[in-house]
Amino acid sequence: MNRARERAMSVLWPSFLMAGVLEMIVFSVVDPDQLHSFGGDALDWSATAVYTVAFFVFWAVIAVAGALTEILDASAGEINRGEMP
Repeated sequence: MNRARERAMSVLWPSFLMAGVLEMIVFSVVDPDQLHSFGGDALDWSATAVYTVAFFVFWAVIAVAGALTEILDASAGEINRGEMP
């Protein structure tokens, strides 16, 4: 179980850091008060809510990409022995 925890942290920690970097890059260009929903209506969220939701979306997307990389990097023996997290 310790190896699964190490693999999870090897995905989650870098994705957390990169989500923070992506947040800074995106919101240096985008004003959260000017965002609109897909229907065209103004998004009635506070700036803090927009930053928070965006951060977690960025983190999740980057973490999924890292997890897929971990899975694709596993050998057939590891997968067949059930060593994947």
